[in-house]
Amino acid sequence: MAEMVSKRRFFGALGAAALAVLALGVPGGTARAEAPLSVVATTGMIADAAREIGGAHVTVKALMGPGVDPHSYRQTRTDIVALANADLVLWHGLYLEAQMEEFLLELAEDGHVVAVAEALPKDRLIGHDSYSDKFDPHVWMDPELWAGVVVAVRDALIAARPDAEADFRASAERHLAELDGLARYTRRILASVPEGNRVLLTSHDAFNYFGAAYDFEVVGIQGISTESEAGLKRIAELVELLVARDIRAVFVESSVSDRNIRALAEGASAAGHKVVIGGELFSDAMGTPGTYEGTYLGMIDHNATVIARALGGTAPDRGMQGKLAGI
Repeated sequence: MAEMVSKRRFFGALGAAALAVLALGVPGGTARAEAPLSVVATTGMIADAAREIGGAHVTVKALMGPGVDPHSYRQTRTDIVALANADLVLWHGLYLEAQMEEFLLELAEDGHVVAVAEALPKDRLIGHDSYSDKFDPHVWMDPELWAGVVVAVRDALIAARPDAEADFRASAERHLAELDGLARYTRRILASVPEGNRVLLTSHDAFNYFGAAYDFEVVGIQGISTESEAGLKRIAELVELLVARDIRAVFVESSVSDRNIRALAEGASAAGHKVVIGGELFSDAMGTPGTYEGTYLGMIDHNATVIARALGGTAPDRGMQGKLAGI
């Protein structure tokens, strides 16, 4: 009798274990519901928003790391596997991932694939300098505009995992409050730059939304896309601009070669006008993962602080919260 009871307990436990395993693959099963949502984002900025909002409900992979140019990036075999297996794919849109766009649009036919920047109102976007039917994609340069992308990320996460909606909304509200604080800090320190100094000259036109938000004239050696070429004529024109406007600082970008900027500075020097490299800015990619500059908040804090200090404004050398590595 005791042996029979023991066997019943054994097979009962075995059956319970089998049911638990089956629940992993059954929609609505407890273990399945608790498994983190697998999210793949194209850029670091989008991945950062997904982590901030998703919290423990998500695992997030960014395809493009520090120093990577999204305009020319092409998906690798590893990327294709990751994108195909993801529960949710978040990409920017607005023709930023130009070399990946066809693949992403095809992928959207079979799963949760969302171009988050496409949700922004078109009347808030700046026209593309090369394509009449497209827009400047660098919307993250204005934290107030980026907030709209954060909301789109929140909504995409809710659609993919509705049972976590309350948590997603609470986390999004917290992060949006952080973005508001970042925008106020950025506006305050950039307002300290003398009006005559408010010319931002960089490698390519990634800062047009920045210029519109903070009343800076933005000049890029290349156009909106890094695919465009900057010739000797363009460099000569900009040397004349530096001399005529008495511009004393120019900026390199972390994801674009500094060759053209250094050629510009050398050309100005040959014309008897001293120009310094005001610092390195994060344009199309954030800083190193695991650092403050490797977050969206740190990226914009770094840019605003570097620009303000280099162009004669007043800003703390370690930024908004004292977290920058030091300028």
